[in-house]
Amino acid sequence: MNNHVSSKPSTMKLKQTINPILLYFIHFLISLYTVLTYIPYYFLFETRQEKSNKIKAKPVNSKPESAYRSINSLDGLASVLYPGCDTLDKVFMYAKNKFKDKKLLGTREILSEDDEVQPNGKIFKKVILGNYNWLSYEDVFVRAFNFGNGLQMLGQKPKTNIAIFCETRAEWMIAAQACFMYNFQLVTLYATLGGPAIVHGLNETEVTNIITSKELLQTKLKDIVSLVPRLRHIITVDGKPPTWSEFPKGVIVHTMAAVQALGAKASTENKPQSKPMPLDIAVIMYTSGSTGLPKGVMISHSNIIAGITGMAERIPGLGEGDVYIGYLPLAHVLELSAELVCLSHGCRIGYSSPQTLADQSSKIKKGSKGDTTMLKPTLMAAVPEIMDRIYKNVMNKVNEMSSFQRNLFVLAYNYKMEQISRGHGTPLCDRFIFRKVRGLLGGNIRLLLCGGAPLSATTQRFMNICFCCPVGQGYGLTESCGAGTITEVWDYNTGRVGAPLVCCEIKLKNWEEGGYFNTDKPHPRGEILIGGQNVTIGYYKNEAKTKADFFEDENGQRWLCTGDIGEFDPDGCLKIIDRKKDLVKLQAGEYVSLGKVEAALKNLSLVDNICAYANSYHSYVIGFIVPNQKELTELARKKGLQGTWEELCNSCEMENEVLKVLSEAAISASLEKFEIPVKIRLSPEPWTPETGLVTDAFKLKRKELKTHYQADIERMYGRK
Repeated sequence: MNNHVSSKPSTMKLKQTINPILLYFIHFLISLYTVLTYIPYYFLFETRQEKSNKIKAKPVNSKPESAYRSINSLDGLASVLYPGCDTLDKVFMYAKNKFKDKKLLGTREILSEDDEVQPNGKIFKKVILGNYNWLSYEDVFVRAFNFGNGLQMLGQKPKTNIAIFCETRAEWMIAAQACFMYNFQLVTLYATLGGPAIVHGLNETEVTNIITSKELLQTKLKDIVSLVPRLRHIITVDGKPPTWSEFPKGVIVHTMAAVQALGAKASTENKPQSKPMPLDIAVIMYTSGSTGLPKGVMISHSNIIAGITGMAERIPGLGEGDVYIGYLPLAHVLELSAELVCLSHGCRIGYSSPQTLADQSSKIKKGSKGDTTMLKPTLMAAVPEIMDRIYKNVMNKVNEMSSFQRNLFVLAYNYKMEQISRGHGTPLCDRFIFRKVRGLLGGNIRLLLCGGAPLSATTQRFMNICFCCPVGQGYGLTESCGAGTITEVWDYNTGRVGAPLVCCEIKLKNWEEGGYFNTDKPHPRGEILIGGQNVTIGYYKNEAKTKADFFEDENGQRWLCTGDIGEFDPDGCLKIIDRKKDLVKLQAGEYVSLGKVEAALKNLSLVDNICAYANSYHSYVIGFIVPNQKELTELARKKGLQGTWEELCNSCEMENEVLKVLSEAAISASLEKFEIPVKIRLSPEPWTPETGLVTDAFKLKRKELKTHYQADIERMYGRK
């Protein structure tokens, strides 16, 4: 895990190349402007810095092991969003009655779809998309009710499992709401999981019905249906697939529309057989499996409601004026929670995908509009991998600008960084310098929420500056419904994940092996434990793992042992400083945090992805690098090295040149000598969820990476 520190503005400034006399004159004008705008600002507004300095969470007593709570929940943890709405079907009914005819779920119409041959011979699908078509709260409710009734007619019983294996889209949310209404336990599986993981999830949960899409049925399910003997009904959300004779006997394919029609035809008296109770299981969410086969986390209605109650409290002004863009996997707790927060507050949710998100996205035909341009969202969630890509792409564009344009951008960037560090805004810079960059995400974003993995201080500050909005870093796990902490919108400090949400409390437990204690000075440190109603029931059919990771205290409150190491700042905000599983003891006894090494080097323009590796039989760290093709090719040209992309990545000379760049960056990031990789392997192939080397949230799968690069590990350490 990332060893976060709050970086000073001076360490993150961009370098400028401008005439010193001209620079002096520009700085004089900037200073004059700052003074003139600061005077009214000082008298009229409480600065962001003053708000940021306030206490945000406190320990509930004076003992070192005491839990920290948000100052807004010191007297009791929040667990319900609206009075009397203690199950998800009641939350949706409340929202439907309040926002009846308001737009809820939006999907873009496909106007045309073409195959485009790339210079390397690969074929990419390119689409031209139209406007968003919207379903109202009432529309969604009727479709969900009919779909649930149709599933009931197909034999789905209350409190039994039904799987959804589908891309993020409106039909996913409609199916989920149907399951919540009829008390079906929704088993969620990532659309990018490999065959063995899908078979494991479907067989472990003994599902007879699965909801999917035509594409996933053809590309993933087709080959494994015979390995899931209990399967009886496959429901496709987007129409009937081509006739397929390879179905095992007894498996029937339906369209979602046909199941909804079946439900609508049934007697109006055919109400749900069993209304859910707060402690009933709503979702069995299979994790992305960063350590072996995915585990099913059992999440109750009350767990989810407590989690979204805590999250919603951190988003000021949340309501009907907000538009959320949904493109992350809905099988991930971050996306599901974010969309349920929006649905319960009257926000519109427009659907997208990573391939159609922006005008420059891979599936968008040149000259046509990406989803953010059309939707103009105000709220967006992202994982660090996506934010890092945006950062690198924009900085590459800046480096290609003319000298004048680049210096203007750099001056504005550094000026705004100084102002942000003092808690002030920069309306002129936002309007004239950063408007074009902000337009990449539609131009209206008022809050970016980042979760799933640690975000580097450099990327966070870049997003603050160029997209002119707060970046809320969140911390949570599937096992805590994604809820734990989120930074306040006016807290622009980097390297922290915020104070505990109002739905939970957090305590630090001593970890002697790593040398972390809740009595440490100046700040308490230890393994993060999360307690509250958002802490889930446990792992499906895995009592041993449940007992290892969860416990109940003397008051009956459930706690989760996260395996992450945290530190509390004096204002009650949490930093993630290490992870038990990422800590490796070298042969000479030094401990290396692999996440810390990766975080220090990942922001290099030369590095698209990195995995550090070490073991206790050797005295040094090694690394696997996915290099940036453009940057590596340029470095090779400068060093006089030639060859194809694969030849460059397999070249010892190229490895040594990259190693020099990494070592310089590692020293600048204040890594210890024993933490700096001594040998590396350059990978010509990117790591995507499809390769099985990273999860859907782009977290490294260390076990799979170790297996994949075993021959290289032996080479770099010398065979024994």
